[in-house]
Amino acid sequence: PMQATPRNINPFTDFGFKKLFGEEASKDLLLDFINAVLEPETGPIASLEFSRNEHLGAGKLDRKVVFDIYCVAESGERFIVEMQKAFQLNLRDRSLFYATYPLQEQGKRGDWDYSLKAVYCIALLDFVLDPDDDRYLHRVGLLDGETGRVFSDKLQFVYVEIPKFDKGEAELETKFDKWLYILKNLEFLDRLPARVKEKIFEKIMDIATITNLEKKDRQAYEQSLKRYRDLKNALDASEQKG
Repeated sequence: PMQATPRNINPFTDFGFKKLFGEEASKDLLLDFINAVLEPETGPIASLEFSRNEHLGAGKLDRKVVFDIYCVAESGERFIVEMQKAFQLNLRDRSLFYATYPLQEQGKRGDWDYSLKAVYCIALLDFVLDPDDDRYLHRVGLLDGETGRVFSDKLQFVYVEIPKFDKGEAELETKFDKWLYILKNLEFLDRLPARVKEKIFEKIMDIATITNLEKKDRQAYEQSLKRYRDLKNALDASEQKG
């Protein structure tokens, strides 16, 4: 059920993304989301801790368009989860560049055998990366060019083009489907459709309800929403020109 005025925070704003995925209080959401993205490829990650992310995207320009969440699983795997609001020229290069940090920080002084824990970069794109490709989900890894066999599973990228995801409630099959449906429709979602009535999504609805925000959070959100809309308008205008 949709309505005209937004009921919930927009998860693609800086504030909304951090509120849902970047706070201790909502860490179980991030964990659930990461598991929904990774399965069935890997087993479920049991727990996460947030890690310093100042070396990820330190540039001033970067901060306007990118927000990163960096976390480490109990078992050692590292995750960069980011929201990209605008098309960036060297998106793939940027992903590679950032992914090298969580790999390098695993280096040990002295006698070390170079064994690594996997690094996953999960990028939610609030724009269409490739108009000629219908797929909204791209899983990228290191493969043998001839056989297509996995060369190493220690570096993996997942790109999700949100605008291309257009499944209706009846078509939702996987947990990942449900997550994308919620994220895409959250802002105007009045209540959870039957198909996604799960504890974790009820928690999202609770956290995201605008009227539940404290006053200072509400002001911060309004500002964040304005920045988001300004950027969207600027992008739309440049697309029409281009």
